[in-house]
Amino acid sequence: MISNTDISEILSGYDKQNITIASLGGHSALDVCRGAKAEGFKTVVVAQKGREKTYSQYYKTRDDGRGCVDEVIVVDSFADVVKPEVQERLRALNAVFVHSRYFWVYCDFTEVENNFRVPILGTRNLVRKEERDEEKNQYFLLQEGGVPIPRQFANPDDIDRLVLVKAAEAQRGYERAFFLVSSPQEYKARAAELLAAGTITEESLRIAVIEEFILGPQLNLNFFYSPLTNELELLGTDTRRQTNLDGILRLTAPEQNEVLKHVQPKYIENGHQAVTIKESLLEQAYAAGEGFVAATKKHYKPGIIGPFALQGAVTAGPPKEEFKVFDVSMRIPGSPGTMFTPYTNYMYGENLSTGHRLARELKAAITADRLIELLT
Repeated sequence: MISNTDISEILSGYDKQNITIASLGGHSALDVCRGAKAEGFKTVVVAQKGREKTYSQYYKTRDDGRGCVDEVIVVDSFADVVKPEVQERLRALNAVFVHSRYFWVYCDFTEVENNFRVPILGTRNLVRKEERDEEKNQYFLLQEGGVPIPRQFANPDDIDRLVLVKAAEAQRGYERAFFLVSSPQEYKARAAELLAAGTITEESLRIAVIEEFILGPQLNLNFFYSPLTNELELLGTDTRRQTNLDGILRLTAPEQNEVLKHVQPKYIENGHQAVTIKESLLEQAYAAGEGFVAATKKHYKPGIIGPFALQGAVTAGPPKEEFKVFDVSMRIPGSPGTMFTPYTNYMYGENLSTGHRLARELKAAITADRLIELLT
């Protein structure tokens, strides 16, 4: 694992008054770049060949101040970001790297943890813990933090209610082939169908998470934990738009029944919608975030740094409405629309994107000579 000593050594060769904020070309790169420019930083995006025009053409920085991407490093594949020559270019730019889901999906965890010698703005050793087959993973941390989560079933024979089975797709391991069942018999029948169709594999089924299905409005709580102030901030709330589930949900019940004879729901994320959470639930939201932060500090020092998100749903009760968390993003969430909810305005008197809040934290750390506290 890259250590704090390694990061300090790399930073000793940096011009700290001339830092560039770097990201991988997808997921949250534009959010990161726009926020960086707002705080006076230069930006660089590592983009995959064939997918670089968003950064090198459409949103490139212009002389008249438009755009937000100053430089693009084009690579054959996203995984090439860890190649020594790419790392050298990033370090020559005094780059700090904002990691995202793209970064960890397309690159090898161990390679990033041990050999990516570019400072990461966030917690390098935590993103692996999003994976459901990891020891002491996100579910462990949620339970350790006292965060309400759906009941989980280790054995499908114990299913006694409607559950959601989260198994990785056979072709795209980073996407999940969710399916709903309510008994052991239904589980076996549905699993056999998906295995026969090649949608999932025996291995993905073996390590699948089986959890109680939570019926209620789904919300992503997008947080920011500042090591500089030791405070947790709610940046915004949103919900997901998923293909082809979203299209199915927009049909009438008879139409849905007909479509479902021929099409299986897919839960692939395509976008987000800004939503708000009613004020009486904010203390529950903060309690969940604070519990999660405390658990990461206890088990994975220094704990979560900067942005993360808790995804869940609000149950109706009785005895009361309760926010239950069923997924965690331990890095910048892919939701640029959170700035259009009012929560950063309540705090700062202005709407801040996640990328902007991150850049502001970086600027404050440089001014206070505490940059090392944000980097791993």
